[in-house]
Amino acid sequence: MIAAGELQWQIGIFSRPTEDDGFSSLPGAPVKISEIWAKKTDIRDGERLAAAAVGQVIETRFLVRYDEIAPSLTSAGQIVCEGTRYEIVGWREVRGRRVGIEITAKAIRP
Repeated sequence: MIAAGELQWQIGIFSRPTEDDGFSSLPGAPVKISEIWAKKTDIRDGERLAAAAVGQVIETRFLVRYDEIAPSLTSAGQIVCEGTRYEIVGWREVRGRRVGIEITAKAIRP
């Protein structure tokens, strides 16, 4: 069971449907599929240098109640929390069968 007091952050969950133009399939624009309450825990931060740009990388875990969105979570999905966009890295069931989902995601801030 996940107590309501643990879930203190409201997050938006987005999917990125694939668009097929007849020649190739590309990820489309993000579409909001749900807005739910979550527990947010930052697990790692750091900096990286890529393409001559320095950005801060933050890995975060979001704990949410299991619901109908669970099967639709993929690494093409995104989470928005307090204006920060996170790319979903993976997810797993926690605290028992169909009780909770722990989503691991990362954000890169300039």
